[in-house]
Amino acid sequence: MTALQRLLRWGPYDNIREWVRGLVVTVTAAGFLAFAGAFGSGRAAPAPRFGYWLGLMLVGWLWGAVVSNFFFRRIGRPQALWLRILVSALALSIPYSIVVGFVTVWAFGAVFSGPADVAELLLSVTVIAAVMISINVLIDRGTTGITSASAEPPKFMERLPLKLRGAEIWAVEAEDHYLRLHTSKGQDLILMRLSDAIAELEGIEGAQVHRSWWVARDAIAEARRGDGRATLTLKDGVEAPVSRSYARLLRERGWI
Repeated sequence: MTALQRLLRWGPYDNIREWVRGLVVTVTAAGFLAFAGAFGSGRAAPAPRFGYWLGLMLVGWLWGAVVSNFFFRRIGRPQALWLRILVSALALSIPYSIVVGFVTVWAFGAVFSGPADVAELLLSVTVIAAVMISINVLIDRGTTGITSASAEPPKFMERLPLKLRGAEIWAVEAEDHYLRLHTSKGQDLILMRLSDAIAELEGIEGAQVHRSWWVARDAIAEARRGDGRATLTLKDGVEAPVSRSYARLLRERGWI
């Protein structure tokens, strides 16, 4: 493994493109907070204000990469995503508030005169951390094709052909401009894009495993690995290929 690969694995991103995406989100957020003069920074001139927020957000982004790597990769996924976001935001903000406090005193001569000021600082940092983590989680979920279980039935159920109504959705396979639906009541084709289908499958725990496949977790009867590739066998015997770009995510989730 090269030094660059080790660096990429250090955080929540797998490649340079995703790191650039995280950097863009961070710089954009810094610009917004500077423009808005958030948390009393509006008293400073525009240039120092932007420098203040950009520096803090960049350091926070790097520290957030460490925290996110732990809470979203190295430990098991909790049922409540909001709880993981909250806990990781607190883990990020409690030590990072010390950095923010020192920088704020140095840059603007701020004074923290008592517990109330410290509590306000911690709350402000936690809110920003939670928002930033939520934005990155939503972007990540959108780009990786992950769907999670919920009590509400997925919107996609309304698209099932009449003969498949009431069936369990096991997998969705892209075939040209159509989607082949693999269900407990058989198969059928509908006209739809895979990316749109995945967005409407939220409510069923599943994941995109290939550029042409989305598979429900409960539909997997067997997972096999060999020759650098993995295959998921569904309950009806159909085999769904797992591409290299999705294999690592599935391994982290214990699918293969």
